Amino acid sequence: MILIESLLAILIFSLGILALVGLQAAAVKQSADAKYRTEAALLANEVIGQMWVSDRTTATLQGNFNSPGGGDYNNWLVRVGAVLPGVAANSPTAPTIAVDANGIATVTVFWNAPNEPAGAPIHQYIAIAQIR
Repeated sequence: MILIESLLAILIFSLGILALVGLQAAAVKQSADAKYRTEAALLANEVIGQMWVSDRTTATLQGNFNSPGGGDYNNWLVRVGAVLPGVAANSPTAPTIAVDANGIATVTVFWNAPNEPAGAPIHQYIAIAQIR
């Protein structure tokens, strides 16, 4: 009887330890996801700030920041690729900036976490601001 009780106690203890390890792994994953979301928000706000301090005419904003091809957009794209994982210039994960005729800028940042499987959905962060 004592042997059976001790085996059951070890089994219950082992399940508890496995649950704690799983909880720790989930916490690390959520922490990394939060870091990437924060970085994406920071990068989107950074480019919107650059728009605010540049020449704010609509034509100039569209020429410099619209993706792809604007000079300021290309500089920002290099920074995004250095900070966020899974970002490539000519891929579905390339960030986009669209400035319309009313000066409304829509910045969309995409990324793929390095530990996610290949078929996982792409994460995105969208920021919209009116530049006047």
